[in-house]
Amino acid sequence: MRVSVIGCGYLGAVHAASMAELGHEVIGVDVDQRKVAALNEARAPFYEPGFEDLLARTLATGRLRFSTDISDATGSQVHFVCVGTPQKRGEYAADMRYVEAAVESMLGVLAPGELVVGKSTVPVGTAGRLAELVGEKAPGAMLAWNPEFLREGFAVQDTLHPDRLVYGLPADQGRETAERMLDEVYAAIVARRTPKVVTDYATAEMVKTAANSFLATKISFINAMAELCEATGADVKQLADAIGYDDRIGRKFLNAGLGFGGGCLPKDIRAFMARAGELGADQALTFLREVDNINMRRRIRMVELAREVCDGSLLGKHIAVLGAAFKPDSDDIRDSPALNVAAQLQLQGADVRVTDPAAIESSRRLWPQLDYAATPEEAAERADAVLVLTEWRQYRELDPVAFGRVVAQKRVLDGRNALDREAWTAAGWSYRALGRRAG
Repeated sequence: MRVSVIGCGYLGAVHAASMAELGHEVIGVDVDQRKVAALNEARAPFYEPGFEDLLARTLATGRLRFSTDISDATGSQVHFVCVGTPQKRGEYAADMRYVEAAVESMLGVLAPGELVVGKSTVPVGTAGRLAELVGEKAPGAMLAWNPEFLREGFAVQDTLHPDRLVYGLPADQGRETAERMLDEVYAAIVARRTPKVVTDYATAEMVKTAANSFLATKISFINAMAELCEATGADVKQLADAIGYDDRIGRKFLNAGLGFGGGCLPKDIRAFMARAGELGADQALTFLREVDNINMRRRIRMVELAREVCDGSLLGKHIAVLGAAFKPDSDDIRDSPALNVAAQLQLQGADVRVTDPAAIESSRRLWPQLDYAATPEEAAERADAVLVLTEWRQYRELDPVAFGRVVAQKRVLDGRNALDREAWTAAGWSYRALGRRAG
């Protein structure tokens, strides 16, 4: 099939290359000339394991190219909308300008029988409104909603080997045609008997926000338990292990620590609350406000813990922060708990040096006031405390004996409960972590 992808940021660029990998002829369209130029040269504008190889491979086939001209999407049978929906400044609601602009830009190239497919995370009710616009301005074209479920660090795998497909389809006579076209796009995935949910617009829109809200709730639940563990002397890691054996609960996303960040969970749960309020159902999601509050409290607690281990004052103390991205295997620093903590430590008088395997450059652009180091050893030189705030493999596998020769004081704060506490304490380090006894 001939496919267009409108918006070539993280989601769109990965989706475009993946569709070419599945054998389709793909044109990616974005207004950012520098991004388009980089993609056409097989240079990824973001860090994502495996993506640059996929990009180079699919560009070499001739099935994939990128453009700034929406008219290049003319003739595509399926048009994917993959633009961002950031949080509005000063509000909880999602900013829909980019989605609306993307759909409006396509109206001039749409032909009867073509399918617009939304993948962006949007407030419930958006698809129905956009379907009316498409039907009015491009008669005979159709709209479907096909939410994405990408995990940063696993985006290529999650696109080519998803755990489910969700189709939000029109209720009119175009329903069967839209489903058939999506099945053709995802033919290789459908052939593997990947679970498929065929539903209405509203349900498809809610799947992503409901899933993210559930995951955020699970993370904040175990972090609330961590607060109680600190008050009682219990160990949150052992608590999580014990309750995680219950298959109704499961162990995934029960890792207590600094909490969630990034470009999805925080803004998605806030937009979900905002939309519920607009619909008069705000009481149904009031619990998400406390989920958000618990998450933000973890950052404050990490600063307090750093002050405690530094003898009650951060003034003039040398602090090494290992990690800047909001999660490992990513250079995404949007709403990064690690950088938020680093900035708070600096404001309280600490001399902070941050390192990260992938996110130093993006961090430096957004947080130029912080000091940066290329390696953990450079960051930790003469440090009074080391904070592990992103659970990169490189940090989990540090040799605590060798690393101890670099620092001034062997004090480690494990903000992600990612280190082997016994190994670090055996090497002479004092070990602290959220929700766990001092070691």
